[in-house]
Amino acid sequence: MEEKLPKYFSGELGQSDTAELFNELEKNELLREEFVRMQNTYALTHLSKFSKNESEGRRSYQQFLQQLKTKKRQKVVRLAVQYAAAALILIASTFFATRYLLTDNSSNREINTLVVPAGQRAHLTLQDGTSVWLNAQSTLTYPARFSGRSRRVTVSGEAYFDVAENSRKPFIVSTQNMEMKVLGTQFNVYSYPGAGCIKTDLIEGSLMVYSKESPNTSVTLKPDEQIVVKNGKMSLRKIQNSDYFLWKDGIYTFENERLLDIIEKLQLYYDVKIVVKDPEIFNVHYTGKFRQRDGIDEILRIIQKIQRFNVQKDTENNVITITK
Repeated sequence: MEEKLPKYFSGELGQSDTAELFNELEKNELLREEFVRMQNTYALTHLSKFSKNESEGRRSYQQFLQQLKTKKRQKVVRLAVQYAAAALILIASTFFATRYLLTDNSSNREINTLVVPAGQRAHLTLQDGTSVWLNAQSTLTYPARFSGRSRRVTVSGEAYFDVAENSRKPFIVSTQNMEMKVLGTQFNVYSYPGAGCIKTDLIEGSLMVYSKESPNTSVTLKPDEQIVVKNGKMSLRKIQNSDYFLWKDGIYTFENERLLDIIEKLQLYYDVKIVVKDPEIFNVHYTGKFRQRDGIDEILRIIQKIQRFNVQKDTENNVITITK
């Protein structure tokens, strides 16, 4: 059955064989873990398609598939990750994948850390079946295999979760100063270091949110509710822009947002410093959608059609200056 995995990821596996593979995945935990490993490695190489050097990404992915077909299982993941890393070094952006061991009192646990660079995004599936989308400049730390009484991961940046249900093992997401506890749900976490606020949005299910500073005080969210932490205070709101979560599909959506807030996000997404010389520009509100792959230059050109301003680029210092 394992020999069908490379064909599945290359799109060569027929419908009946795909159904047979997924039936086996439900029963075979070792095969399921191998499937998740390969899928996550595919996520690494697939990021290349969002870069300017798309042909290099395709070539590296074909190399990845060839290695899956010709090498033994014990060597597959190691070689695939090597090819993914080599290919991504060749392009403008780099997706880092590192593994290290953490030792607790009971056993060794293999911990994965996935880091998404500016201008990129990633989608991966955890060992329990939970799907995670990571936005630009985001990091996810998670165990290769969940053990114990809970499923715990750590996020820095922005992530969207579709959590696999397991009433016996709550899923816990930890950020810089908040934790979220769920059994099975869809929600979004916005927690960039240095950002003015932290947000958690619940799309489906039920979510318990509590501050690390006050772990005995929690708020339970209902669908279409958002919790915002700013200046140490927690407030509950309704989700205003349901299209916002399209970022996981590569679309940034702004709805009547101040240019100040848009610029803050663009700086995070594209790892660039934006200096605005005329503060009154900040008061302009903007509604629109942008494709992530368009890049910051094109996004600023579109906004200029609504609010006239000049843009100066200092490529050497990675600074964009906006003036009237």
